[in-house]
Amino acid sequence: MDLGLTKDEIALQQRAREFSQAVVRPRAAAIDRDEQYPWDIVKALAKAGFLGMTLPKALGGQDRSFLDAVLVIEEMAKSCTVTARIVVETNMGAISTVMAYGNEAQKQLAARLVLEGDKPAICITEPDAGSDTTAMTTRADKRGDAYVINGKKHWITGAGVSRLHLIFARVFDERGEELGIGAFLAVRDEAKGLSVTKRERTMGLRGMPEGELAFENLEVPASMAVLPPSGFRRGFADLMNAYNSQRVGAGTVAMGIGAGALEHALAWAKTREQFGRPIGEFQGLQWMLADMQIQLTASRLMLYTAARSRGAQDSAFPDPMLTAQAKVFASEAAMKIVNDALQFFGARGYSRELPLERMARDVRMFTIGGGTAQVLRTLVAGKMLGWKLPQRRDGYAPKSSMRSAAE
Repeated sequence: MDLGLTKDEIALQQRAREFSQAVVRPRAAAIDRDEQYPWDIVKALAKAGFLGMTLPKALGGQDRSFLDAVLVIEEMAKSCTVTARIVVETNMGAISTVMAYGNEAQKQLAARLVLEGDKPAICITEPDAGSDTTAMTTRADKRGDAYVINGKKHWITGAGVSRLHLIFARVFDERGEELGIGAFLAVRDEAKGLSVTKRERTMGLRGMPEGELAFENLEVPASMAVLPPSGFRRGFADLMNAYNSQRVGAGTVAMGIGAGALEHALAWAKTREQFGRPIGEFQGLQWMLADMQIQLTASRLMLYTAARSRGAQDSAFPDPMLTAQAKVFASEAAMKIVNDALQFFGARGYSRELPLERMARDVRMFTIGGGTAQVLRTLVAGKMLGWKLPQRRDGYAPKSSMRSAAE
């Protein structure tokens, strides 16, 4: 089922599938068990050309589309969620923000690190600022030709392995006046004042560290501020568009886990016999298989559409409405698919000897990270209504504007 893919896209998908099965799948269980970042896989991904595919050719990339990245991510996720996350974050997210809004030096720095095998880290979440990102307290104070950053971030994906960090902070000028929320680039092994203070012990995705970062008088040159055209005062919304690409990637990882789980269930349904016949002959299990395939096809269509929306109306990022819908649907569908696939194997599925229990742990992250399913539903509803829906008790959307939008 090509779903409108070109010959080049199908060839890329096939190459990624072969790589996933030959290189990634044999390592997946050990990556999870040992909770170690797979540097050997990173090296192989770089050699195969799967890192930085979406970067411009002038910077050493292949100038491939987000849909190309989606095709590769799905195939990796069928075998190993951590590997798929690495492909996401070397083609989308922080790197796409730098490519959209960074100056030439920033673009060259980010591209070089990614092509060398670095997975950039987006540093937004704080202990008291999760879904409510604007509650962040990390601050960047202007001091001459630099900004001095102090604060704490947690649940930072890649903490301790990522070199390039895109750090979000409240920005203050030299008089102490707040200018808004901005983003700054820092390279971990070249930056004094950036440290990893804790690693989270996670339910799944155990080979990808999630950790807490502390910034203590981290000095960042002013030239490393990533500035959208709207500047600090109004640029935060533009910077947050990075999450539209990140969400397409996250939804695709979830969908790929589901696709891998379905492949296992389908093969088992054909070979496992009970009551003197293959279990795939039982209508109850046939309907489960059909539902899994229907959900998977719908997820692909939504994610492909979201990925293809990049570039529409000259946007560097996918459409936020399409992206939110795709991530919500694909992540929730994947949880159901994996759970049903595990059921096919009975007690075997519950065993660590099969990948289904790992998939069940891994897939659970994707209704949470990158925007919870509930927050994204609020985003979708807000777009439908034409309102910026208030979350705080005092609100931030005047009732009069809501009435006018409704009228």
